[in-house]
Amino acid sequence: MSTYVVTGAASGIGLVTAEILSGRGHRVLGVDLRGSDIDADLSTTAGRTAMVEQVTARTDGRIDAIVACAGLSSPTTDTVRVNYYGAVSTLEGLRPLLAGSHAPRALAVVSMASIFPPDEQLLSLLLDGADEESAVARAAELAADERAPQIYGTTKRALSLWLRSRAPEPAWAGAGIPLNAVAPGIIETPMTTDLIATEEAKTELLKTVPMPLNGIAKPEVVGNLIAWLTGEENTHLCGQVVFVDGGSDAVLRGASTW
Repeated sequence: MSTYVVTGAASGIGLVTAEILSGRGHRVLGVDLRGSDIDADLSTTAGRTAMVEQVTARTDGRIDAIVACAGLSSPTTDTVRVNYYGAVSTLEGLRPLLAGSHAPRALAVVSMASIFPPDEQLLSLLLDGADEESAVARAAELAADERAPQIYGTTKRALSLWLRSRAPEPAWAGAGIPLNAVAPGIIETPMTTDLIATEEAKTELLKTVPMPLNGIAKPEVVGNLIAWLTGEENTHLCGQVVFVDGGSDAVLRGASTW
C-alpha cells in the first residue's frame, strides 16, 4: 500500500482519482478548499504552507506519491494563484516527503488548453521567477478585457514547461522520482457542466476542442492513467505531458512535436 496526496480531491478528476487509488488499496489524503481530508486554500502562501504542514503531520513525514490536480478554469487572478503557484508549491513543498519511499512518484494535471496561444507576458512572468504578485497583476489586466480566456491556458502551459524543465534534474530524476503530467481534453466534471449542458453546446465546444476518438471523456479515463503514471510500473517516463484528449492535440498541432 502506498500513501498518496491528491489535491483537488473534492470533485472532478481529483475525486475520481482518489476513489480509484483508494479502491486499489492505497491510502489517499485528499486536499481541497473544503470537503476533503485536509482543507487548504492553495491560492494563498499561507494555505500552501499549512497544507504541507498538515500532510507532514498526518503521514509522519513520509508519502509515496503526489497528484497535483487542484485547478480553476475561470478567467480570474485566482486561476494563476492555484493553477501555477499552487501546483508548483504542492510539488516542491511535498517533494521532501517522498525521500522515504521505495517508489516515489509525482504528477500534475495540466490541460490540452496548454497548446493554445498563451499571453507571452504572463507566461514569462510565471517562468522567469518573477514574484507572484507581478504575475497576478498581469492576469488582472487580461481579465478586464477580451484576453481573459488566455489566463487558463497560459497557466497550464507554464506548469507544463516548468515540469518538463524540472523533471530531469537531480532533485527529481536524480532522486528516482518520475515527474510527469496528464493533459486532459474535455472531461465530464463540474468544471465543464455548463459548457456541455446541451447537445448544441457540446457541438460548439468540440469545434474548438475536437475529440475524434470517442468524444468527451469520463473522469475515470484520466484517473486510471494517473494511477498508472504514479504507480510502480512507471519507471522511465520523465517530464512527459501525456495528452488524454481523444485526439485534440493530434488534430490541432498536426505533425509537430512538443
